[in-house]
Amino acid sequence: MYIKIIINLIFFVTAIMLFFSCNQTPEWTYERSIKLDDISPLGIIKYDDFLWVSDSDNNKVLKVDTEGKILETHSEFERPMHLDMDSGKLFIPEYGADTITIIDGRKTSYLPLNTTLDAPAAVDVEGENYLIADFYNHRIVYNTEGKDLTFGKKGKANGEFHYPTDIQFANNLIYVADAYNNRIQVFDKSATFIQSIGEDDNMNAATGIYITDREITVTDFENNRVLIYTLDGQLSQIIEEHLDKPTDVFIDKNKLYVANYKGNSISVYSIEID
Repeated sequence: MYIKIIINLIFFVTAIMLFFSCNQTPEWTYERSIKLDDISPLGIIKYDDFLWVSDSDNNKVLKVDTEGKILETHSEFERPMHLDMDSGKLFIPEYGADTITIIDGRKTSYLPLNTTLDAPAAVDVEGENYLIADFYNHRIVYNTEGKDLTFGKKGKANGEFHYPTDIQFANNLIYVADAYNNRIQVFDKSATFIQSIGEDDNMNAATGIYITDREITVTDFENNRVLIYTLDGQLSQIIEEHLDKPTDVFIDKNKLYVANYKGNSISVYSIEID
């Protein structure tokens, strides 16, 4: 009888260990830093094998390789912010010019707008639709099916913003970095509020976000942290090493890239993906 109890106990403990090992979220680990000399990266995206970086202090947007070598320099912007790339076109919100500039190869144009922006901080383009974080207007400009649907106003309630700085279409939803309300807000594609994430995690300026089909990543600027959440809003990891005023983040496969605004660098982290 005692042997049967011991055997059952062993099976039970093994099953519990297997359950937790199978459900444990893999964590990002530091790999290296990409030095950018005198560039102060604010926005970052990766496209093909290259990185695009906005340097708002020097009014430039740069294309660099993954070792930090500058391949292209585009100048004379007015504070370029969080970038986006869609169908090979680079979209650049100009905080100081209240425009969204488009670079398509050698051609430069502007995103046609039906409303007046006041310091656009980020843009995200999905085919014919786009989102703009309209910083000083404390709102989101949402163009869908050719119509502008603006939503939000200054405030702390759900659906209100205090200087939105980044935005993304993902998982058939809309995610907003509500910077100085220290949270991420989630909306459906009709702009209906769904969820608030991170309000209990002592953020101090949620400046940049990147969302995949498995996690939500946010830069916690003043605290020198990157916070990783599951899609249901549970905090799963805090990254604090090798960061210096992180402003933006981008994930490409098993690599996480973080723009260090004060550190003149990009920190790279990796993860094991099944």
